[in-house]
Amino acid sequence: MEEPRSRADADRCFVCGPANPIGLNVSFRLEDDVCLGEFTPDENHVGFDGVTHGGIIYSALDDVMANWLFLRGARGYTARCEVRYRNPLPVGQKIRLEGRLLRKKSKIVVLKGVALRTDNDSVIAECEASFVVTDPGPDGLA
Repeated sequence: MEEPRSRADADRCFVCGPANPIGLNVSFRLEDDVCLGEFTPDENHVGFDGVTHGGIIYSALDDVMANWLFLRGARGYTARCEVRYRNPLPVGQKIRLEGRLLRKKSKIVVLKGVALRTDNDSVIAECEASFVVTDPGPDGLA
């Protein structure tokens, strides 16, 4: 079940914007306090030799974390992120994206993002990022 978009001001987002014709068009939803999405890279997302470009993977991870905020009606931006690439992602291989809250303090929230292959659950990449909350939304995240 797709989560309704809580705000329309990111409809042209490269990763999740439904109005971006060259974007990744990932749909995110919240389930049990986890932000989830799926993405299958194609030949337009290659870095080399049929492997998905790391920047595309990072963009998807950044967005699953940002959507943890966005789907609650909050707004923030990435202040810092550390990503670890664990395995190459072949083009055409679907991944599951997961974003979770690790902790929050004042206007800073720390989130974790993970990209896993859907066929065997192996980790493609994982990251931890600090977001500065500029609008806490109805949940008062800041």
